[in-house]
Amino acid sequence: MNFPAELKYTKDHEWIRVEGNEAFIGITEFAQRELGDIVYIDITTVGQEISKEEVFGTVEAVKTVSDLFMPIAATVLEVNPALDSQPELVNTDPYGDGWMVKVGLADVADVEGLLSAEDYQALIGA
Repeated sequence: MNFPAELKYTKDHEWIRVEGNEAFIGITEFAQRELGDIVYIDITTVGQEISKEEVFGTVEAVKTVSDLFMPIAATVLEVNPALDSQPELVNTDPYGDGWMVKVGLADVADVEGLLSAEDYQALIGA
């Protein structure tokens, strides 16, 4: 399994990549494997301020539907447009083209409270 060191992670299996005052968020490869083939993504929170650990959308897999949790307080700026027609990108490239949302961060410093790649690996027993 892949755990990019430049990302931060949550106990709920989301990742975040910060770029200035904005960030990209998606689900980890571990989460994707646990869910199985993702067939639909429902995110209707564009323009909304979402608190840390609040649900910002859902992913539907063959096995189940799972909530997506915001890693830190942020405003949803954009949903990955490619996921409308290709939700399978989350299965094949969860850390690249399979990102879920682009957000504006309320406080960039909050990212420091998230898990490092090493901490996340320890959490899932990898």
